[in-house]
Amino acid sequence: MTRTAENTKTARRVVQTLPGMPTEDGAGVKLTRMIGTPQLPDLDPLLMLDVIRSDDPKGYIAGFPEHPHRGFETVSYMIKGSMQHRDSHGGKGLISDGGVQWMTAGRGVVHSEMPAQNDGALFGFQLWINLPAAEKMRDPWYRDIAATAIPDVPLEDGATARLIAGRWNGVEGPAPARATAPFIADVTIPAYGKQTIPLPDGHNAFAFVFQGSAQFGPEGEGTRVKDGEIAVLSADGALSVSAQAAGARFLVVAGKPLREPIAKYGPFVMNTAAEINAAISDYRAGRF
Repeated sequence: MTRTAENTKTARRVVQTLPGMPTEDGAGVKLTRMIGTPQLPDLDPLLMLDVIRSDDPKGYIAGFPEHPHRGFETVSYMIKGSMQHRDSHGGKGLISDGGVQWMTAGRGVVHSEMPAQNDGALFGFQLWINLPAAEKMRDPWYRDIAATAIPDVPLEDGATARLIAGRWNGVEGPAPARATAPFIADVTIPAYGKQTIPLPDGHNAFAFVFQGSAQFGPEGEGTRVKDGEIAVLSADGALSVSAQAAGARFLVVAGKPLREPIAKYGPFVMNTAAEINAAISDYRAGRF
């Protein structure tokens, strides 16, 4: 059931709430980084979460020209606006207003992500998900997921959820099967509404509120999380959510931890410093 409060001994709680860190990336695109900051370097296997949200084309129009990646996956979810993707392995696509791009960098890819608009609002997320050591040198892979291919989860009392990855109430998201078994949903709960979200036990998880505010955690013991804040959640149980007076819309994401060493250097995520050096060498030699 979607509304029944779970046993508080196994209910997820908020471990930490954080605001984002303003930053720039690409050719000067203004972003807010939620994961991948000094306060929250990663949430195994979730490596980074960036939010782009601007009504000013000067803040996003230069986009993200060609750049490399190795060792992880990028998931881009566009709430509003359009972005064009092209990569060195023939992947290309356009996402807009509710669409998703899923790119597995694997052993190496060079790609660009450029706004397909000259004015108006651009609002979306990019999530980095780690690959296990055994798959870091796999072949690159790319797929567009159109907004129409993302299913709605049947919920009660006016709540809605778009399920990008994972399972919920008998619905399965269109994301590819991965060792990290990600769960990704865009959830909207009306004023004073309540829902219980069945996150997989043992998965690390977070909720990012981007509209309104809500209490996350067992009823009577929840933590209020407001627009622009990320809530890091405890590892086991379902997640109970109670929206505040303005309602709430949030992204909830979970992934199975890999528990492997993480070596990061810019656009490369491997397991050792030697593997990072090899990635740099391969990129400079044109082997991506």
